[in-house]
Amino acid sequence: MDIPIFQVDAFSAVQFKGNPAAVCPLESWLPDRTMQAIAAENNLAETAFFVPSGERFHLRWFTPAVEIELCGHATLAAAHVLFTHLGFQGSRIAFDSASGELVVTREDGLLWLNFPSRPAGHCDPHPRLVDGLGTQPLEVLSAQYYLVVYRGEEEIRTLQPNMDVLAHLDKGGIIVTAPGSDVDFVSRFFAPAMGIPEDPVTGSAHCSLTPYWARRLGRKAMRARQISARTGELWVEDLLDRVRIGGHAADYLRGVITVRI
Repeated sequence: MDIPIFQVDAFSAVQFKGNPAAVCPLESWLPDRTMQAIAAENNLAETAFFVPSGERFHLRWFTPAVEIELCGHATLAAAHVLFTHLGFQGSRIAFDSASGELVVTREDGLLWLNFPSRPAGHCDPHPRLVDGLGTQPLEVLSAQYYLVVYRGEEEIRTLQPNMDVLAHLDKGGIIVTAPGSDVDFVSRFFAPAMGIPEDPVTGSAHCSLTPYWARRLGRKAMRARQISARTGELWVEDLLDRVRIGGHAADYLRGVITVRI
């Protein structure tokens, strides 16, 4: 069985930056074990699979280790493939997913994700969280992931976390963030428990970052940067119960994989 595959660098206007995601358009679902095996073989942070459903699409995401319920950069990549390579007409794509309806629009050269907001609240963090990060933070909040706030960009840039410790916490992912020097805020994202030591750019993390920084800075629209080795540029907007996350996408690879089911 031949399956088309695209690799897209999301949240970057150029190749070799942003977060690479594989995208496999399907006519109908493959067995879960097959999609998981493809994601493991791709060995990227996420592989997105989608099938048509009327005028909409049903979208799923797999890391090399597990299926996940939300992924921003792979959603951006899937929309880019539909707009750029599969002849989708119009400026709005609606995906159905484990996190509900996700809409991607094309506006002024950017792709905009409309995702559920996930505000982080105060928590009692795992006792080994700070040990795993190696540096005492300003505060620790929690939503789907830990949201760990530091004082400045340089603290985020120089963090050298212990991935073995982070892999055994009670949250699958850890967002670290601080005010940026030339953007509103910066972040990094660690998820060794999901098979991703550090994710290059994490759209879904901005579902918690956006409401936090909107409240702290007193503004709705902001510019963000994820300062991994590859880096990624994002535009975000707080809509109270939703967030908008904008970015570019760059093609890297197109091909066909042959799967024997």
